Amino acid sequence: MTDRPEETPHGFDRRMLEALVCPETQTTLSYDAARQELISRPAGLAYPIRDGIPVMLRDEARRLDD
Repeated sequence: MTDRPEETPHGFDRRMLEALVCPETQTTLSYDAARQELISRPAGLAYPIRDGIPVMLRDEARRLDD
């Protein structure tokens, strides 16, 4: 577990969601804690979070229909 309430057990700081947007659509993202991904429904993409760091690259994103 983490000492900071805004940080998940995996090290992702939820406050980042206020600053991050989808690089494809410039829309807000939602956080999927179970899969450790940031979701962009308009783009149909899920960006992975690795070691607490969002990987905001289209080549690394998963299509939501996968």
